[in-house]
Amino acid sequence: MNKQQVFSIKTEQQFNEVALYVFRHQAENCIIYKEFINGLCVDAMKINAIDQIPFLPIEFFKSHAILSAPTPVEVTFTSSGTTGMLTSSHFVTDVSWYVQSFRSAFKLFYGDIEAYTILALLPSYLEREGSSLIYMADDLIKQSNNPDAGFFLYNHEELYHQLKKQQKAQKPTLLIGVTFALLDFIENYTLNFPELIVMETGGMKGRRKEMIREELHEQLCNGFGVDAIHSEYGMTELLSQAYSKGNGIFNCPPWMKIITRDTNDPITLLNNDKAGGINVIDLANINSCSFIATQDLGRVYADNSFEVLGRFDNSDIRGCNLLIA
Repeated sequence: MNKQQVFSIKTEQQFNEVALYVFRHQAENCIIYKEFINGLCVDAMKINAIDQIPFLPIEFFKSHAILSAPTPVEVTFTSSGTTGMLTSSHFVTDVSWYVQSFRSAFKLFYGDIEAYTILALLPSYLEREGSSLIYMADDLIKQSNNPDAGFFLYNHEELYHQLKKQQKAQKPTLLIGVTFALLDFIENYTLNFPELIVMETGGMKGRRKEMIREELHEQLCNGFGVDAIHSEYGMTELLSQAYSKGNGIFNCPPWMKIITRDTNDPITLLNNDKAGGINVIDLANINSCSFIATQDLGRVYADNSFEVLGRFDNSDIRGCNLLIA
């Protein structure tokens, strides 16, 4: 399986064919996934539809190396967490899959990266090693080839002046920020910049109380003077992201799919419009595991868009999780 076969997917049939190929590869070559499937008494060779595929609980990334390729690890992405919390590690043997995934998804949802000035307000991610979000943001900033693009830590005044400069110059601007940092910013600075794209990546990091999405987005809309707040749905254990351009409704790129499962019976998948646990198929994650059962709750709609409703009560608050909605 090569990148062209994954990133050129256009139809549901193509997706299903590639997904089954990837499943069989990982069921044979990912030791942890293979043991998990065997533990369920499932015969991988008899699976011929994606709704029969077992999803690996995301917690395995906290205790095992989830690898489907024998090649050396190029980069290790780690999740954030409070002191003493067990965090996830995603061992990536070929980071070019991740790069092509997020570059292709950005182009699909937003167009040419060089048309934008990318400003990143991601202090908690910048303050630690191994953030896949920082890796992505750094690459997008470089790809934009714009001298005004860059990262901001806690220098809110500098960010404010840069945003005013962008507005005056009428330059398309995307501000990507962790939720608590965006809220901190608008407590001291307010804008009326309706052309600005504000993309929140979730995460209060223990700095603020969790908020429902409607309340959070209303505050951010008022603070930045925009009509809608964009969001990214991604996590350490994945190599693909879904995007929302408002109202908390996300869409996946063609090589990614969300399926919901029964919260009481994780083997049972749900029909559209029913709330349940979020399972992710991420075909870019071919050298790890592409079939992951997350600790998020959500609902999938008939057009394959989805929303995130919250988290399981017994899951820890994870850095790349979106938000309580």
